Amino acid sequence: LVESLSEEELAANPQPLRLRAIIYERLDRWSEAEADFKRVLSFAPDDADTLNYLGYTWVDRGENLEEAFDMIERALELEPQSGAITDRLGWAYYKLGKYEQAKTYLEDAVVLTPYSATIIDHLGDVYWRLGRKREATFQWKRALEFDPTEEERETIEAKLVAGPNAVPAQ
Repeated sequence: LVESLSEEELAANPQPLRLRAIIYERLDRWSEAEADFKRVLSFAPDDADTLNYLGYTWVDRGENLEEAFDMIERALELEPQSGAITDRLGWAYYKLGKYEQAKTYLEDAVVLTPYSATIIDHLGDVYWRLGRKREATFQWKRALEFDPTEEERETIEAKLVAGPNAVPAQ
């Protein structure tokens, strides 16, 4: 489908390109995904979803960290009420071991999106790392109330038994 679209059509609507990039990323075809994400940004440099997705994936992979954080921060400037983007910035700080900064963004993300099992789980993880184990346990129990995926449920339940070190790195 994307191949059938002209440059003008993609410039007018880069969403098919972004969707293909996400599919490539999930299929572990990173070089193709990264190229498509960058191409989307060449057409739409203020596409918050693409800035967020590419930026966070770079953080997750430990690549282009300065640019990655700039991208996620720009996405949040564009969509300041997005709990998902706020969560991604907080989780990026968490992944780098910057737990105080992570806490600030993750607490904000829970306020913006109070019924997200994923975001609440992330907040529990950062509280645990900050030594706030009772609050972490409370958040993980709350996360179970908001329809987590089966994988999230299993992970959270393992954390409730033995803490986040009991589960593989996320």
